[in-house]
Amino acid sequence: MRRIVMLVLIAAAALAAEPARPAEEPVTFGDQISRVLQAHCQTCHRPEGGAPFSLLTYQDAYLWRQQIHVATQARRMPPWKPVAGHGDFAEVRRLSDTDLALIARWVKAGAPEGDPARLPPPRTFPPTWTLGQPGLVLEMDEAYTVAAGAGDVYRCFTLPTRYSYDLYLSAVEVIPGNKKIVHHVLTYLDTTGASLALDRADPGPGYTCFGGPGFAATGGLGGWAPGAPPLVMPSDVGVFLPAGARVVAQVHYNNRSERAETDRTRIGLHFIRQPVDKRLRVVPVLNRGFVIPAGAARHEVRASWTVPLAWNLHTIGIAPHMHLLGREMKVTATYPDGTVRPLIYIDDWDFNWQGAYTFARPIPLPGGTRIDVQAIYDNSADNPRQPNRPPRPVGWGEGTTDEMCIAFLRVTVDSERLGARPR
Repeated sequence: MRRIVMLVLIAAAALAAEPARPAEEPVTFGDQISRVLQAHCQTCHRPEGGAPFSLLTYQDAYLWRQQIHVATQARRMPPWKPVAGHGDFAEVRRLSDTDLALIARWVKAGAPEGDPARLPPPRTFPPTWTLGQPGLVLEMDEAYTVAAGAGDVYRCFTLPTRYSYDLYLSAVEVIPGNKKIVHHVLTYLDTTGASLALDRADPGPGYTCFGGPGFAATGGLGGWAPGAPPLVMPSDVGVFLPAGARVVAQVHYNNRSERAETDRTRIGLHFIRQPVDKRLRVVPVLNRGFVIPAGAARHEVRASWTVPLAWNLHTIGIAPHMHLLGREMKVTATYPDGTVRPLIYIDDWDFNWQGAYTFARPIPLPGGTRIDVQAIYDNSADNPRQPNRPPRPVGWGEGTTDEMCIAFLRVTVDSERLGARPR
C-alpha cells in the first residue's frame, strides 16, 4: 500500500513540474476576423458590391456569423472552384486552413467584438473603374429589364467598336450595371456581323443565348465574376481587337426578387501605351463527338491537343467550360519527356460559377506538349441540375439541354515579335 501511495505522489509531482500550456489567444473581430473579411469577402459583401448582405462592420458580421461559418467551412464562400494543388493561380480567393480555423473559433466563442481600437483602417474601393478611365467604354444602347422572379436568364448584347483599323488592348474591365442581378459576364469577338443579325431577330435589347454567343467567335476579351479582377495583360502582350469587330457580352442574370430589375453593363477597353511583341491567343481543347448516355451518373469524356513541334508556347490562363450535366474537369500538360503538370482541377463544377483563371506565372508549353482534358458528367435523374426530365442521351450543342467539353487556354507564341505600337 505504501508503495502505491509513493507512486501516486511521484506521478503527481511530475505532473506539477510540467510547464502549463499557454492559453490560446482569443479570436476577436477587431484582431483577426475583420482582416479576413477585408481580404477575402468585402469586394462583394458591401453596399453596391452585389452580395445579398454587407460584411463591413462588426454588427454585420455578428448578424451573419452562423452563415459565415457554414459557408466557409463548406468552401462555398468565397467562390473559388479550382482544387488546391492542381495549378498555381493569381488572385486566389480560397481561404487558408488558418483562416477557416479562426472563423470557427470565433463563432464557437460567441463571436466577440474585441477592442474596436485594434480594427484595421477601412478598406477603400474605387468608385467605378478599378484601372482608371478606359480609352473606350462600350455600353448597351438601352437598359435591359429582367422580370421579377425570373431566375436564371442568359442574354447577349452586341456592342460595336467602330474602329477601321486593328488595335491592341492592355486590359479589359467589365462593370455590371446592377450587381444585384448580374451573376457573371463573358465576352466574345464577332468580325462577321452575325451577332447583329441574331439581335435583330430577337425582340428587345440583345438576344437569348445560353451555351455560347450563337456564332463562331474569333476570340474574347475576358469577362466578370464576383470578386474576380479585370483582365490585365503582361507588359509585352496585347489583346487583339480586329478592325470593325463587335464585342458581344453574354450576361447571366439571376433575379429572384419580387420586383423587376434593370441592368446596363459596360465594358472598358484600355489600349496599349507601349509596344507589344506578343498577341494573346486562345486555344480551345475540345471534344465535339461525344454522347452522354441517359441515366449515366458518372460518364467520362476526354479531349486532347498537342502543341505542334515547330511551336513553343506559354499559357497565361485557362477557362474550363461545360453545361448543366458537368461535374468535374481536370486539365494536365504532359511534356515531351513524360513529365505531367496539372493545370486545373474543378471537382464541383457549377455552370453558374464558371470563370477564367490566370496562372501566377506563365507556364511553358514547348512543342510536343500534350494537353489532356478529362471531364465527368452526371446524366442521371438524381442530378439536381438535370435539364431533361426524363434524362435523354446528350451530345454537343449550345442549348440548355446540350453539353460541351472545352478547356480554353490563353497562350502566347515564344518566337512572336509583333512590334505593335500604340495608335
